[in-house]
Amino acid sequence: MQSHKRVVQFILKYLGIGVAVAMVTIWLAPGLLPTERPIVEIHETPLASHIAVARTTTTPVSYADAVMRAAPAVVNIYTTKQVAEPRHPFFDERALRRYFGERYDQPRKRLETSLGSGVVISSKGYVLTNNHVINGADEIQVLLSDGRSTAALVVGSDPETDLAVLRIDLQGLPTVTLGHSQTLRVGDIALAIGNPFGIGQTVTQGIISATGRSQLGLATIENFIQTDAAINPGNSGGALINVHGEVVGINTAIFSRTGGSLGIGFAIPISLARGVFKGILEDGRVIRGWIGIQVQSIIPQLITAYGLNTSEQHGVLIANVQPGTPAARAGLKPGDILLNINGSPVADIHNLLTVITAQKPGTTIVVSGLHKNGHAFQHRIPIEERPRRL
Repeated sequence: MQSHKRVVQFILKYLGIGVAVAMVTIWLAPGLLPTERPIVEIHETPLASHIAVARTTTTPVSYADAVMRAAPAVVNIYTTKQVAEPRHPFFDERALRRYFGERYDQPRKRLETSLGSGVVISSKGYVLTNNHVINGADEIQVLLSDGRSTAALVVGSDPETDLAVLRIDLQGLPTVTLGHSQTLRVGDIALAIGNPFGIGQTVTQGIISATGRSQLGLATIENFIQTDAAINPGNSGGALINVHGEVVGINTAIFSRTGGSLGIGFAIPISLARGVFKGILEDGRVIRGWIGIQVQSIIPQLITAYGLNTSEQHGVLIANVQPGTPAARAGLKPGDILLNINGSPVADIHNLLTVITAQKPGTTIVVSGLHKNGHAFQHRIPIEERPRRL
């Protein structure tokens, strides 16, 4: 019994010493004790499946599904028109005309054909294309990807953006899904669908090279998407789509010294085309705001001459003010510098044109800037409808 008590006392004695040592260690050197390791969560492809995919995949990801969604609604457009041929001055000589008869007094005409592309926007038969594809045409023929062909009528056109709306009378038309061009980023995949050189529907692939391209001389109102997807003659009016098969632009032009694709093509953003399409259908035309000024970019010498802050190099120079227009009545004059519109800086000519044309006739804008004598101004200018031809 005594020996049993001694064993218990011995165990309790050294257990107490151990607890005391542990407490002193925690107090004086907590770093000596083991700590719980943090858990870092990562997400990665399992190595086995990654190797399997790498071994079986020999080509890039296919865009076939995107093309299948959009391609059936991209059409070929063929136009014809009668063009008068210039008459040789030889036939203006009275003495010679006696020998050739009166038939040479009438101008000779020849049949001119052209081709392009279009996009079926609505199952009711509305087709969106470029204005230059159908401008001046006597006859317009539309060929669908399923082989059907029919004549088309022009519903309306907008030369300032180089867009036009056609109407075809067919049932069961395939249509496209419109995307959102304002969310495009440089580097996004882009696919161009059209009828290059009239060889039939063709798809080319590239990326978005730039957005917001302007001052190219292609149209009055420019806000182009630039892409290196091959665009050639005949692609005009076709669809520029994203990897989901949504239309983000209407192919319009190429930059080329040879007439072929050099990797610089331009498309009208679908956000702009959608507004034009809606305006033509609802109002018969696109209604845009206008105040009656012509502007040009500000050169560095003007920044110094007007004493502008070099950190605020924005604004445009008013080159001309048309008499009797809202701008003239408000007191704007050639040589004035327009710096702000509705409280926001005017970045450049494109920015000013975009803001003004977006205003509805009857509304009022507030512009501010510097007169050519250096005095600041602020004017309220009522918006009028932009004339069809300027």
